[in-house]
Amino acid sequence: MTTLRLEIVTPEEKIYSEDVEMVTLPGSEGELGVYPKHVPLLTTLVPGELRVIKNGRETALAIGEGFVEIRTDAVSVLTDMALESEKIDVAAAEAAVERAKAAMKEDQTPEQVAAIQASLQKALAQLHVKRRRHG
Repeated sequence: MTTLRLEIVTPEEKIYSEDVEMVTLPGSEGELGVYPKHVPLLTTLVPGELRVIKNGRETALAIGEGFVEIRTDAVSVLTDMALESEKIDVAAAEAAVERAKAAMKEDQTPEQVAAIQASLQKALAQLHVKRRRHG
């Protein structure tokens, strides 16, 4: 079976480096499915669910903002957050959502609003992945 190399890197560490059958990414223009021999592409990522199919099994990670470089035989994801479902702390993510919602009610600069929205989207992505995978 043809595979492609998936590498997921955050500023802190390399999270994932394996040969996979398919990757689905939350691209800025919508969901993007990548199979081996995909046309080369460089695009931005938004917070959401990254799904991987390996050996016929699907797994998911919550990812933050970042970039993806797609080559015919590899996908490189550079993101500010990548968490496997098992590592997501639901209580912490729910608290982050509440903090962000409360902060949005206060007067904020455009830069602060953007940062709050980014935090909110990352927390919501974590909750989505955790709830989808574990009910």
